Amino acid sequence: MKAKVIQKPQRSSKESLPAEFAHLEHINLHAAGIDVGSAEHWVCVPDGRAEPNIRRFGCFTPDLTAMAEWLVSCGVTTVAMESTGVYWIPVFQILESNGLEVKLVNAHHLKTVPGRKSDVLDCQWLQKLHTYGLLAGSFRPDDQVCVLRSYVRQRERLIQGAALHIQRLQHALIQMNLQLHKVISDISGITGMAIIRAIVAGERNPHTLAALKDHRIRSSEQEIAKALTGNYRCELLFVVQQELTLYDLHQQQISACDAQIEQCLSGFDAKTEQAPPPARIRRRKTTQNAPAFDLRGHLHRISGLDFTQINGLDALSVQTILSEVGLDPTRFPSVKHFCSWLGLCPGTRITGGKPLGSQTRRVVNRAANA
Repeated sequence: MKAKVIQKPQRSSKESLPAEFAHLEHINLHAAGIDVGSAEHWVCVPDGRAEPNIRRFGCFTPDLTAMAEWLVSCGVTTVAMESTGVYWIPVFQILESNGLEVKLVNAHHLKTVPGRKSDVLDCQWLQKLHTYGLLAGSFRPDDQVCVLRSYVRQRERLIQGAALHIQRLQHALIQMNLQLHKVISDISGITGMAIIRAIVAGERNPHTLAALKDHRIRSSEQEIAKALTGNYRCELLFVVQQELTLYDLHQQQISACDAQIEQCLSGFDAKTEQAPPPARIRRRKTTQNAPAFDLRGHLHRISGLDFTQINGLDALSVQTILSEVGLDPTRFPSVKHFCSWLGLCPGTRITGGKPLGSQTRRVVNRAANA
């Protein structure tokens, strides 16, 4: 889509300047504002840089490239835009690759600034607020960490998908009155998978199935055989076979994702070449979702610290935290700012000196939930 100039008449910047801004000083003289949409993006640059100073661009990559070139030609060095769904991501990446500083603004914070007039477009308002330094950018790690974050988030989605197929498989077993989960704590473990695969292969004798139990299972073979005496229905066995196939597919995809994560971690600069200290002895057994490579060693090498020495943190938790936060703690001005970003600081609802509540903000933060 070719860049189009704005059709709607608008007031000049001086006319649309709210009275509240009269005493403010220009902080970002070369600022632009972008109203990000799903099909088109409206861009506003300072007055006098182009005629007109507001243009519309399409959502295709050539359009975004043309937008970046136009901003650079207008002498713009910093850009502000709202975080709208996922539509801002390609815009952010292309502008950043062209040397522009991009500030991602929380839409909720944008609405709290008073003085906006009804005849001012979103891109004009963003440009004006950014010029006066009234916008706080959302946190986004550097591009190398963003690559790792994409792999880690995909891995989490695959694990959730695999768990969903195990749940559906278990529901089918229960409908056949195969109470395997009553005698085995985890049907996706060694014993559970051995029994389920044997059922899918055609075995129906409960005593033969019970003999597949691992020696660590507390339930006896007689108890397991009793639990596996049920009504084997062909339609439900078909569901079990389908869900088992999908579970195995997710496990293959998780392994492929782990290979990408290991390759990505190998590309980070090393902060230490020393081997990590001995791992803490934990009562919990190693999770079946643990990667096959030395994740703890990679995390120690790129961070210089062994975060798994902290109670409650294992290698997978540290991987999630570092992929969301990054390796540069100076991106947060203080510990209080970091706690606020995590959503762990108490609220400050106070009226007339009387506290009304101190609940934490309702935010979804993967690092806080790791």
